Amino acid sequence: QVQLVESGGGLVQAGGSLNLSCQSSGSGWSSNVMGWYRQAPGKQRELVARVTSGGTIDYGDSVKGRFTISRDNAKNTVDLQMNSLKPEDTGVYYCRRWGVTADYWGQGIQVIVSS
Repeated sequence: QVQLVESGGGLVQAGGSLNLSCQSSGSGWSSNVMGWYRQAPGKQRELVARVTSGGTIDYGDSVKGRFTISRDNAKNTVDLQMNSLKPEDTGVYYCRRWGVTADYWGQGIQVIVSS
């Protein structure tokens, strides 16, 4: 059974930093795409960043240059370093792991950026 557990969220002032971490259990980790999504109140869930098994990385336009995604296949973790945070980064952040035959989501973790 695959589980994704997020940690590291919280309240931070604008301009500050947070590091989110996602720990995955279960096999097949290294062949899956890993990513972070977020959902702000009243808005659709959107891609923040993703990293493929081969190391290709994509970022959402609004976070380019501020956020950095990284994965550690040995530890089954994917981290999201968030710098220069803005109030519009507020939302629930979800870890996702997916592949051809699998699609798993974490329970989500709250990030609040105060102005």
